[in-house]
Amino acid sequence: MAKFSLLILPGDGIGPEVMVEVRKIIDWFMSNRGLDFDVTEDLVGGAAYDAHGTPLHDDTMAKALDVDAVLLGAVGGPKYDDLDFSLKPERGLLRLRKEMDLYSNLRPAQCFDALADFSSLKPEVVSGLDIMIVRELTSGIYFGEPRGIITEGNERVGINTQRYTESEIERVARSAFELARRRDNKVCSMEKANVMESGVLWRETVDKIHQAEYSDVELSHMYADAGAMQLCRWPKQFDVIVTDNLFGDILSDTAAMLTGSLGMLPSASLGAPMENGRPKALYEPVHGSAPDITGQGKANPIACILSFAMALRYSFDEGAEADRLEQSIENVLSKGARTHDLLGEEGITPFSTSKMGDAIVDALTESL
Repeated sequence: MAKFSLLILPGDGIGPEVMVEVRKIIDWFMSNRGLDFDVTEDLVGGAAYDAHGTPLHDDTMAKALDVDAVLLGAVGGPKYDDLDFSLKPERGLLRLRKEMDLYSNLRPAQCFDALADFSSLKPEVVSGLDIMIVRELTSGIYFGEPRGIITEGNERVGINTQRYTESEIERVARSAFELARRRDNKVCSMEKANVMESGVLWRETVDKIHQAEYSDVELSHMYADAGAMQLCRWPKQFDVIVTDNLFGDILSDTAAMLTGSLGMLPSASLGAPMENGRPKALYEPVHGSAPDITGQGKANPIACILSFAMALRYSFDEGAEADRLEQSIENVLSKGARTHDLLGEEGITPFSTSKMGDAIVDALTESL
């Protein structure tokens, strides 16, 4: 059995709390399924700033480039709000994404049947929902130059630049088409080609790749604002959505609330294949560091555990074990287990973070 190397970066806020539960899951797979993980742990974000004066130490960056996969908890918190922009906790995460060249961000929006009533949409609209948003992650307006705040005349001006090259669009489009082939074979590309030149190039480039390499996949286009509306109206019309960095950030959070809770949503950020054929990869829950509930045992660990399930599938080629973990979570939820964020009705005592982790471990054991 191959040994898988995994770097865990718990980060800030509830990150360390949910990561404790992931460690229980990893230990279970090592003890019961013969998987062999070489796990190391390090600091990122505010925790790294407190220890090293930087949101990501060079040594940690080197480790991240050396392992099969990185699993991150969360970064940020109000105590770091006044730091210089270059030292903010989020810059540690952005550096990881940039230097690992993780250009394809996979954000699934999956509604467990047991939680369909918890969504703000009608159960029939979201029950059984299973869509994937593929967001370009290393270019666009978050990275484009020039950027900054300058003075013109007697007032300040904020500048950010939306910039995309054809090759940047091509590789994320391929990522989406490849994913669609393993799902329902449909891709909807979203941009604002009606008002943005970068959107025109995006649409033309996605069309070119589709015609040349993926004509077997059904492709449609939609303006991103209309896409946001359709996600809220009838999300099951979509399979894979591919879009740029900014719109992907917004649309994936929109899709998140279709499922009822950010605490349920994992994500994967993938780059080009390494020598072993597997992609460079960073896995993280979609939720933030949630400083308002830190240390209270209220955090939902499921998003972080599902992020590990994505690692099993995409980095470790253990799709059947990923299915086992996801099904165990479904089984726990179907029996009524709920963390604080999932309380929809009166009279239910919420599970603590650790109790939910233990329940999932028990469900895994029952699956044997």
